[in-house]
Amino acid sequence: MAQATFQEISASDFFYRNRDIAGFTNPSRAIFAAIRELVENSLDAAESLKIPPDIYVRLSFEGEASRDTQIYKLRVEDNGCGIQPRFIPSAFGQVLYGSKYKLKQMRGTFGLGGKMAVLYGQIMTHQPAYVTSSTGSAKIYSFKLMIDIQRNRPLILDRKVLINKEQWRGTIVEFTIEGDYLRARSKILDYFKQTAMVNPYANLTFVDPKGRLYKFNRGTINMPEPPKETDPHPYGVDVELLQRLIHITPHKNMQEFLKNHFHRVGDITAQKFQVFSGLTTASCKKHGKLAYQDINWSRGPNCSRCGEVLTLSAYKNPKKLSHQEIVKLMQHLKKFKEFLPPDASCLSPLGEELLKAGIIKELNPEYLVVKQRKPSTYAGHPFIIELGIAYGGDIPKKGSFIIYRFANKIPLLYDEASDVSYRVINAMNWRRYKVSPDMPIAIVVHICSTKVPYKTVGKEFIADRPEVRKEVANALREVSRQLQHFLSKREHVDREKRRLSVFAKYLPRIAEFSTTLAGKEKQPDIQKLIKSVQKYDTEKK
Repeated sequence: MAQATFQEISASDFFYRNRDIAGFTNPSRAIFAAIRELVENSLDAAESLKIPPDIYVRLSFEGEASRDTQIYKLRVEDNGCGIQPRFIPSAFGQVLYGSKYKLKQMRGTFGLGGKMAVLYGQIMTHQPAYVTSSTGSAKIYSFKLMIDIQRNRPLILDRKVLINKEQWRGTIVEFTIEGDYLRARSKILDYFKQTAMVNPYANLTFVDPKGRLYKFNRGTINMPEPPKETDPHPYGVDVELLQRLIHITPHKNMQEFLKNHFHRVGDITAQKFQVFSGLTTASCKKHGKLAYQDINWSRGPNCSRCGEVLTLSAYKNPKKLSHQEIVKLMQHLKKFKEFLPPDASCLSPLGEELLKAGIIKELNPEYLVVKQRKPSTYAGHPFIIELGIAYGGDIPKKGSFIIYRFANKIPLLYDEASDVSYRVINAMNWRRYKVSPDMPIAIVVHICSTKVPYKTVGKEFIADRPEVRKEVANALREVSRQLQHFLSKREHVDREKRRLSVFAKYLPRIAEFSTTLAGKEKQPDIQKLIKSVQKYDTEKK
């Protein structure tokens, strides 16, 4: 019997062998994924400085690779914050290295996308990547890179330092990639259109291999507030995270540990939790040791029987907790019901006005209503649902609703039927709102969160979490009621127009016939009657 051979592989090697996981499943999907990942990095880089993004993307034909695929050179240029020179090689040449691991809303999740695009290009064409960047300082740094796949390290083939006379700031990434643009073209153009919709403050320029220019101009310079980094919420921690926090904490007691490492935990909440979990005890001189429910926290901590201020035992040092105590601590964090829900400072929703501006710019609807829900949570992670419904205008009739799905301002173009939004929309009783699928209707759903519940690494659809489903359904009902009101009013207007057209058609004949019957020569002024009907209709509206 042959013995099993054990070996270790690097992160680069893993994704080299399993590139389908990151969305690089075939030549057309790969070229789409490469453009998407780099554009999203550029948007994040500009938004971090609250600068309206200017992003230029060019795809140039380089030659035939096979009968079905071609080799292209992809260039993406932005006006973002730039990258400090010491980080550039690892930022583009080391998988799972990046700035995306902070607890706040960001487009990127895994620190994988940009590197995966460079890695895929290197695998398929064996050509290096060129990265040029400046933070606006006096120098521009340019690197020629490849990835050492077996060691997951960047290989610097060349490095140049240029004088930055014009104080340029931003990043340029250029590399060759094998793909099938003809099949990917429709998805790529949809991606740019939808990105322009959900980022109405961005200028996007795309030049395709045939030299065709697609330009999506910004509709506003107003931008949402950038998200702030936050601490983990107690409901979202596990034993591993607790052990990491305990390992790095400088605090010597649980009170300070809870206040400084967890989101929205203050003095009173920290005291309450410690008594609840048994980490500390509360004693009354008259009644002795008290349980959590015997304490009057509104005044407190005070004895609920005699009102005496309680004595709390010394707080434990978190570094002295045993593994079993850490496990119990995590379980009590989940059970304690008085932690405040997460606030939305770590999120950067578009807001109703910006979402309206984006939808109007790209869809030009006759009627539009947008709703932003209040912040909610799942598993301790805050999220906000923004939803808009647009009717008429340039929206085509397709026999079904046009659904636009976004997560952290990223368009989701694949696997629509698996998405929670699609399921909610199809489960709605639309007859109740006088809406039918054959109407020219577009529904826009945007979720923003510190941890979007994606089902796959490729970030294509949102998992059917009960909390997310509920918020999407409630937002959809709110905008649908307003659409119903608009459609009812429009139906009434159409009915009155038809009624008025009947009056206008037959009143002249009635007036003529009545004049003849009465034996008079002058016909009555029917215009006064028509105007009175119009005035009555206007007053009713």
